[in-house]
Amino acid sequence: MRDLAAVLWDMDGTLVDTEPYWIQGEHEVVESFGGTWTDELSHQLVGQDLRVSAGIMRANSPITWDVERIVDELLGKVIRRVDEHVPWRPGARELLASLRASGIPCVLVTMSWTSLATAVVDNLPEGTFTHLVTGDVVAHGKPHPEPYLAACRLLGVQPAQCVALEDSPTGVRSAVDAGVPTVAIPHILPVPTRAGSVQVDTLAGIDTAGLTGLWRAAAQSSPTTT
Repeated sequence: MRDLAAVLWDMDGTLVDTEPYWIQGEHEVVESFGGTWTDELSHQLVGQDLRVSAGIMRANSPITWDVERIVDELLGKVIRRVDEHVPWRPGARELLASLRASGIPCVLVTMSWTSLATAVVDNLPEGTFTHLVTGDVVAHGKPHPEPYLAACRLLGVQPAQCVALEDSPTGVRSAVDAGVPTVAIPHILPVPTRAGSVQVDTLAGIDTAGLTGLWRAAAQSSPTTT
Protein backbone atom coordinates (compact mmCIF):
# COMPACT_ATOMS: atom_id res chain seq x y z
CA MET A 1 0.00 0.00 0.00
CA ARG A 2 1.17 3.51 -0.81
CA ASP A 3 1.79 6.12 1.86
CA LEU A 4 -1.14 8.12 3.20
CA ALA A 5 -1.71 10.99 0.76
CA ALA A 6 -4.29 13.15 2.56
CA VAL A 7 -6.72 13.37 5.46
CA LEU A 8 -10.33 14.37 4.79
CA TRP A 9 -12.00 15.86 7.86
CA ASP A 10 -15.66 16.18 8.67
CA MET A 11 -16.28 19.31 10.73
CA ASP A 12 -19.40 19.32 12.94
CA GLY A 13 -18.94 16.68 15.62
CA THR A 14 -15.50 15.62 14.39
CA LEU A 15 -13.30 18.71 14.29
CA VAL A 16 -15.55 20.86 16.47
CA ASP A 17 -18.36 20.01 18.87
CA THR A 18 -20.90 22.31 17.21
CA GLU A 19 -23.78 19.83 17.19
CA PRO A 20 -25.18 21.35 20.44
CA TYR A 21 -25.09 24.76 18.71
CA TRP A 22 -27.12 23.38 15.80
CA ILE A 23 -29.61 21.68 18.11
CA GLN A 24 -30.09 24.86 20.13
CA GLY A 25 -30.60 26.83 16.92
CA GLU A 26 -33.18 24.33 15.68
CA HIS A 27 -35.13 24.65 18.92
CA GLU A 28 -35.04 28.44 18.73
CA VAL A 29 -36.27 28.58 15.14
CA VAL A 30 -39.08 26.05 15.62
CA GLU A 31 -40.20 27.57 18.92
CA SER A 32 -40.31 31.04 17.34
CA PHE A 33 -43.22 29.66 15.28
CA GLY A 34 -44.89 28.17 18.33
CA GLY A 35 -43.77 24.64 17.57
CA THR A 36 -41.97 21.98 19.59
CA TRP A 37 -38.66 20.40 18.60
CA THR A 38 -37.33 17.13 20.04
CA ASP A 39 -33.93 15.49 20.38
CA GLU A 40 -35.21 12.64 18.21
CA LEU A 41 -35.89 15.06 15.36
CA SER A 42 -32.55 16.79 15.93
CA HIS A 43 -30.76 13.47 15.60
CA GLN A 44 -32.32 12.96 12.16
CA LEU A 45 -30.46 16.07 11.02
CA VAL A 46 -26.97 15.10 12.22
CA GLY A 47 -24.56 14.93 9.27
CA GLN A 48 -27.22 15.81 6.69
CA ASP A 49 -27.09 18.34 3.89
CA LEU A 50 -28.43 21.59 5.38
CA ARG A 51 -31.16 21.82 2.75
CA VAL A 52 -32.34 18.34 3.69
CA SER A 53 -32.27 19.32 7.36
CA ALA A 54 -34.32 22.44 6.63
CA GLY A 55 -36.86 20.35 4.75
CA ILE A 56 -37.19 18.00 7.71
CA MET A 57 -37.74 20.99 9.99
CA ARG A 58 -40.48 22.38 7.72
CA ALA A 59 -42.19 18.99 7.57
CA ASN A 60 -42.23 18.58 11.35
CA SER A 61 -43.07 22.06 12.60
CA PRO A 62 -45.19 25.15 11.87
CA ILE A 63 -42.25 26.92 10.16
CA THR A 64 -43.39 28.84 7.07
CA TRP A 65 -39.99 30.05 5.85
CA ASP A 66 -38.53 28.54 2.71
CA VAL A 67 -35.56 26.18 2.93
CA GLU A 68 -32.97 28.83 2.14
CA ARG A 69 -34.27 31.13 4.89
CA ILE A 70 -34.17 28.30 7.43
CA VAL A 71 -30.58 27.46 6.48
CA ASP A 72 -29.54 31.12 6.70
CA GLU A 73 -31.11 31.51 10.15
CA LEU A 74 -29.46 28.35 11.51
CA LEU A 75 -26.08 29.25 10.05
CA GLY A 76 -26.25 32.73 11.55
CA LYS A 77 -27.01 31.36 15.00
CA VAL A 78 -24.19 28.79 14.89
CA ILE A 79 -21.64 31.26 13.47
CA ARG A 80 -22.39 33.73 16.27
CA ARG A 81 -21.74 31.02 18.86
CA VAL A 82 -18.55 29.89 17.11
CA ASP A 83 -17.34 33.50 17.09
CA GLU A 84 -17.77 33.50 20.88
CA HIS A 85 -16.18 30.09 21.45
CA VAL A 86 -14.83 27.35 19.16
CA PRO A 87 -15.58 24.00 20.84
CA TRP A 88 -12.73 21.86 19.52
CA ARG A 89 -13.10 18.09 19.76
CA PRO A 90 -10.48 16.28 21.89
CA GLY A 91 -7.24 15.64 20.01
CA ALA A 92 -8.34 17.36 16.81
CA ARG A 93 -5.94 20.33 16.84
CA GLU A 94 -3.06 18.15 18.04
CA LEU A 95 -3.62 15.69 15.17
CA LEU A 96 -3.83 18.55 12.68
CA ALA A 97 -0.49 19.86 13.96
CA SER A 98 1.10 16.42 13.61
CA LEU A 99 -0.19 16.05 10.05
CA ARG A 100 1.04 19.52 9.15
CA ALA A 101 4.50 18.69 10.52
CA SER A 102 4.45 15.48 8.46
CA GLY A 103 3.52 17.35 5.27
CA ILE A 104 0.21 15.51 4.81
CA PRO A 105 -2.50 17.79 3.39
CA CYS A 106 -5.92 18.05 5.00
CA VAL A 107 -9.24 18.92 3.36
CA LEU A 108 -12.38 19.91 5.24
CA VAL A 109 -15.42 18.02 3.91
CA THR A 110 -18.50 19.38 5.64
CA MET A 111 -22.19 19.80 4.98
CA SER A 112 -22.02 23.16 6.74
CA TRP A 113 -21.73 26.02 4.31
CA THR A 114 -18.64 28.04 3.50
CA SER A 115 -19.50 30.87 5.90
CA LEU A 116 -19.40 28.58 8.94
CA ALA A 117 -16.48 26.48 7.72
CA THR A 118 -14.44 29.65 7.25
CA ALA A 119 -15.37 30.90 10.73
CA VAL A 120 -13.94 27.69 12.19
CA VAL A 121 -10.85 27.39 9.98
CA ASP A 122 -9.88 31.02 10.61
CA ASN A 123 -9.10 29.94 14.19
CA LEU A 124 -6.40 27.53 12.97
CA PRO A 125 -2.90 28.24 11.64
CA GLU A 126 -2.92 29.42 8.04
CA GLY A 127 -2.70 26.55 5.58
CA THR A 128 -4.04 23.92 7.99
CA PHE A 129 -6.61 22.96 5.34
CA THR A 130 -5.61 23.09 1.70
CA HIS A 131 -9.22 23.02 0.47
CA LEU A 132 -12.77 23.29 1.79
CA VAL A 133 -15.60 21.18 0.36
CA THR A 134 -18.83 22.55 1.80
CA GLY A 135 -22.52 21.82 1.51
CA ASP A 136 -23.19 24.88 -0.64
CA VAL A 137 -20.72 23.86 -3.38
CA VAL A 138 -21.79 20.25 -4.04
CA ALA A 139 -24.85 19.07 -5.93
CA HIS A 140 -25.38 16.10 -3.63
CA GLY A 141 -24.60 16.22 0.09
CA LYS A 142 -23.75 13.43 2.47
CA PRO A 143 -24.65 10.52 2.55
CA HIS A 144 -23.99 10.76 -1.20
CA PRO A 145 -20.29 10.12 -1.98
CA GLU A 146 -19.91 13.32 -4.04
CA PRO A 147 -18.36 15.48 -1.28
CA TYR A 148 -15.51 13.02 -0.71
CA LEU A 149 -15.00 12.38 -4.41
CA ALA A 150 -14.81 16.16 -4.91
CA ALA A 151 -12.12 16.41 -2.23
CA CYS A 152 -10.05 13.71 -3.92
CA ARG A 153 -10.35 15.46 -7.28
CA LEU A 154 -9.14 18.73 -5.76
CA LEU A 155 -6.06 16.94 -4.44
CA GLY A 156 -5.50 14.83 -7.56
CA VAL A 157 -5.37 11.61 -5.55
CA GLN A 158 -7.32 8.36 -5.48
CA PRO A 159 -9.88 7.84 -2.67
CA ALA A 160 -7.99 4.80 -1.38
CA GLN A 161 -4.92 6.97 -0.77
CA CYS A 162 -6.86 9.11 1.72
CA VAL A 163 -8.45 8.59 5.11
CA ALA A 164 -11.71 10.21 6.21
CA LEU A 165 -12.53 11.22 9.78
CA GLU A 166 -16.25 11.16 10.56
CA ASP A 167 -18.54 11.11 13.58
CA SER A 168 -21.96 10.24 12.11
CA PRO A 169 -23.54 7.32 10.22
CA THR A 170 -24.39 9.70 7.36
CA GLY A 171 -20.79 10.87 7.03
CA VAL A 172 -19.29 7.40 7.29
CA ARG A 173 -21.61 6.18 4.54
CA SER A 174 -20.60 9.08 2.30
CA ALA A 175 -16.87 8.45 2.75
CA VAL A 176 -16.96 4.65 2.51
CA ASP A 177 -19.18 4.75 -0.58
CA ALA A 178 -16.63 7.10 -2.16
CA GLY A 179 -13.97 4.46 -1.57
CA VAL A 180 -12.20 6.38 1.20
CA PRO A 181 -11.01 4.26 4.17
CA THR A 182 -12.71 5.85 7.16
CA VAL A 183 -12.08 6.32 10.86
CA ALA A 184 -15.33 6.82 12.77
CA ILE A 185 -15.30 8.70 16.05
CA PRO A 186 -18.95 8.37 17.17
CA HIS A 187 -20.24 11.40 19.03
CA ILE A 188 -23.94 12.33 19.16
CA LEU A 189 -25.10 9.14 17.44
CA PRO A 190 -23.78 5.55 17.45
CA VAL A 191 -22.17 4.56 14.14
CA PRO A 192 -22.87 1.04 12.86
CA THR A 193 -19.83 -1.07 12.07
CA ARG A 194 -19.19 -0.99 8.34
CA ALA A 195 -16.61 -2.59 6.06
CA GLY A 196 -14.09 0.00 4.96
CA SER A 197 -14.10 1.74 8.32
CA VAL A 198 -12.75 1.38 11.85
CA GLN A 199 -13.87 3.06 15.07
CA VAL A 200 -12.08 4.84 17.90
CA ASP A 201 -13.47 6.55 20.98
CA THR A 202 -11.44 9.74 20.56
CA LEU A 203 -8.74 11.41 18.48
CA ALA A 204 -6.88 12.32 21.67
CA GLY A 205 -3.41 10.78 21.62
CA ILE A 206 -3.51 9.94 17.89
CA ASP A 207 -0.68 11.36 15.77
CA THR A 208 0.28 10.87 12.11
CA ALA A 209 1.72 7.41 12.73
CA GLY A 210 -1.33 6.33 14.70
CA LEU A 211 -3.72 7.63 12.06
CA THR A 212 -1.74 5.89 9.33
CA GLY A 213 -2.20 2.62 11.19
CA LEU A 214 -5.94 3.21 11.42
CA TRP A 215 -6.09 4.05 7.72
CA ARG A 216 -4.41 0.77 6.85
CA ALA A 217 -6.77 -1.17 9.10
CA ALA A 218 -9.82 0.51 7.53
CA ALA A 219 -8.49 -0.19 4.04
CA GLN A 220 -7.90 -3.83 4.85
CA SER A 221 -11.48 -4.18 6.06
CA SER A 222 -12.88 -2.94 2.75
CA PRO A 223 -14.63 -5.60 0.62
CA THR A 224 -12.67 -4.33 -2.40
CA THR A 225 -9.30 -5.04 -0.76
CA THR A 226 -7.47 -7.91 -2.36
